[in-house]
Amino acid sequence: MATPSLPLNGLKVIEFAGLAPGPFAGLVLADWGAAVTRVDRPGHGPSADILCRRKRSLAINPKVPSGLAALRRLIADSDVLIDPFRPGVLEKLGLGPDVFLGEGGLNGRLVYARVAGFPRKGAYSSMAGHDINYIALSGVLSMLPGKGRPNFPLNLLADFAGGGLLCALGILLALLERAASGRGQVVALDMVSGTRYVSSFALAPGSPYFPSPRGENLLDGGAPFYAVYTCADGRWVAVGCLEPHFYTTFLEKFGRALGMGEEEGWHPNPEDQMVRSEWPRLREYLAKGFLTRPRDYWAGLFHGSDACVTPVLAPAEVSLRAPLPHPDLSRTPARAGREGEGEAQVLDPGRDTEEVLREAGFSADEQATLVRDGALGEVRARAKL
Repeated sequence: MATPSLPLNGLKVIEFAGLAPGPFAGLVLADWGAAVTRVDRPGHGPSADILCRRKRSLAINPKVPSGLAALRRLIADSDVLIDPFRPGVLEKLGLGPDVFLGEGGLNGRLVYARVAGFPRKGAYSSMAGHDINYIALSGVLSMLPGKGRPNFPLNLLADFAGGGLLCALGILLALLERAASGRGQVVALDMVSGTRYVSSFALAPGSPYFPSPRGENLLDGGAPFYAVYTCADGRWVAVGCLEPHFYTTFLEKFGRALGMGEEEGWHPNPEDQMVRSEWPRLREYLAKGFLTRPRDYWAGLFHGSDACVTPVLAPAEVSLRAPLPHPDLSRTPARAGREGEGEAQVLDPGRDTEEVLREAGFSADEQATLVRDGALGEVRARAKL
C-alpha cells in the first residue's frame, strides 16, 4: 500500500533564523510535509533543539550583492517566507514584501509571514523584548497566579502559542486563500496581540477571572478545589473538581482516605462549594490532608474516578523523548509521528548550502561566484581555495 502524501508536500518555505516563534512555525510546517530551508548567517555556531527538526540550512550573507541576488532568486521560487525580525530589517536588506508582492514583484504568490514582538504601530514597536514583555503588555500577565506578584508560564504563552502557532495558522489560511485567488499576501503577527487572542476567554468581560482581584477567582488559584497541593513526598497533585458532582465525588473519596467521620474536627459540606467565606478553611483542610500521603497514593486513589485529581508529572515521567506533532490525522499523519522521530536535531549553519543551491538551479559557476564573493562565508571561501 502506497504511503499517503502529507498535507504540505511540495510546499517550499524559506525561514530566516530566529528564536522560538519563527522556528516553531517552521517546525509545524515541516512536520506536515513542507520543505523548510533555514537561512543562517555564515560563521554562526550550530543549533541543537527540536525546532531544527526536518529543516535544511543555507548559510548566506544578504549584505553581499551576489548573496542578496541569490536569496531573491530562492524566495521568488518559494511559497512561504518566515520573517522573525523586528519591523524593517528585511526591508533594509532589500528583501521586504514589496520586492516580491508589489507591482511587478518577483513572486506574487508568496505568503510573507512576519512575526514581531510588539504591534508594528505603537510606542514599543522598535524595542527589543521577550515573552515576559509581550504578555506584560497584553494584559494577561497581571492576571496570572503568584504570591505578591504574578508568575509567568515559562515562555510558552507569547512565543509559542500567541506567536509560532498563530503564525503557522496564518500561513495556512493565506495558502487556502491563494488556492482560490492565485495571489500571495503578508501575514502580519505580533505576540502581544497574539497572546491577547489566545487569551480571549480570560480577557472577555464576564469571564471566570473577573470581577475579583487576581488570585481570588475560580481558575487562577483562588478556588481551593482548582489548585495544586503538596504531598507527603514533596511532589504535587492537581485538583480540578469545578462542577458540583465532581466536587462531591472528590470530597467523598478524599474524606474516606482521611477517615472522615472517625475523627473530630471540621469537614467540608459539598453544598458549600461556592461559599467563598469557607474557602480559606477548605484550602487548609485539603493542604493538610494531602500532606498525609505521597503523591502516587493519591494518584492511585483517584485514578479512574470523576474526582478530577491527577498527579503533577515531571517531564521525564511523561516521556524521555521530545513531543511529537499534534493533532493526529488518521490518513495523513505528520512525518515525525509516522516515522517515530521526536528528538532534537543538530543543524550546522550552511550544512545544506550546496544542495539547496543546486536544487534551485544554481550552476557550478554561479556557486563559485558566491564563494569568491564571500556570500557563503569566509570558512567556505577558504575551503574552496
